[in-house]
Amino acid sequence: MANPKRSKAGPKAAKSDAGSAKQMRGSEVAIGERPAKPARSPASKARFEAVMKAAGQSGLLGDKSGRIGGRVSTELVAQAKKQTGIETDTDLIEFALASIALDDKFAEVFRASRGKVDPDLKLGF
Repeated sequence: MANPKRSKAGPKAAKSDAGSAKQMRGSEVAIGERPAKPARSPASKARFEAVMKAAGQSGLLGDKSGRIGGRVSTELVAQAKKQTGIETDTDLIEFALASIALDDKFAEVFRASRGKVDPDLKLGF
């Protein structure tokens, strides 16, 4: 004879009911809800826009038929997204590659010029 107290749904339903009884903490998101998107700071937004505009003007963003793949640390991706405010992996990769492609090597040129300016040059301050 069947046990009348046992539900037809079985043990999985009981587990999900038990899980819904738990109270949510401040950092948790309810099932079906999306977490709030972190706002991109004005400085990082301006930097992103400047880099991408320069890359576009340089002809680096034309045809998007290329594909890239690789395995990277999820913590690295999360931190990079947090630093930049970029939300998608594609935008993050594109921004990173554009930043490298547009690098003007300022630090190297600046370092190489050390000691080459006449010490008697009057700079006005």
